[in-house]
Amino acid sequence: MSNRLLAALPAPDLHLLEPELEMIALDQDAVISRAGDDIEYVVFPHSGAIALMIDMADGHTVATAAVGREGAVGMLSVLGPSPSTTTAIVRAAGTASRIPASRFFSAFSRSPAIRRMVQTHVRAMLVQFQLGLACNALHPVEARMARWLLRLRDCVDHDALPITQHALSQMLGVRRTTVTLVMRNLRTRGAIRSDRRGLIEIDRARLAAAACECHNAMCLEVEEIFATNSTESRMAALPEIKSRDAM
Repeated sequence: MSNRLLAALPAPDLHLLEPELEMIALDQDAVISRAGDDIEYVVFPHSGAIALMIDMADGHTVATAAVGREGAVGMLSVLGPSPSTTTAIVRAAGTASRIPASRFFSAFSRSPAIRRMVQTHVRAMLVQFQLGLACNALHPVEARMARWLLRLRDCVDHDALPITQHALSQMLGVRRTTVTLVMRNLRTRGAIRSDRRGLIEIDRARLAAAACECHNAMCLEVEEIFATNSTESRMAALPEIKSRDAM
């Protein structure tokens, strides 16, 4: 399992999900779910990147988070039947496992480990939402674009990012002309080595220098959340181990 949430589950708990997990392709620009629609599936990416988009009444959009192999889409369905508040769009093609939301809820109800997995995911997403909100309000568009490119790079794990300027304008909530201008500035700084149609090649170190502190802060906090969850999972297993030893 390349997905970190699934990979962290103990084997018995993963087995609760496996019979219902279906491997799917994440095609570039495919819509996984739309705002206002009921959540039908929980999707666990193994590779690629999915952007969670807010659609405004005037037609403007902005990304609130990007989900890669460390997370999932649709997991809040465990709170009960409700429409999705965001539109989930594939921004870098890959693969994923998906499970019907009703089946996931059944396993969630039976497994403390799966409930801890959901808590880990929610905490990690809150980091993105909160820091992203502050970043959008306080930092210039060039630093924010650099942050998003680095976030996508984290998901795909290589320096050639399959994303268009149009997609970036949608994610950032700015005009295409603004994206073109910022791209030119980043290219001058050496942060972007090339900008071919549908593919942006980056220099990770120089792009990090152009970004605000938010990307690094997000990475550190998310890794701390995963480390904490791993420790809690091991501690939760100790009483069972002790009871077997006592026998």
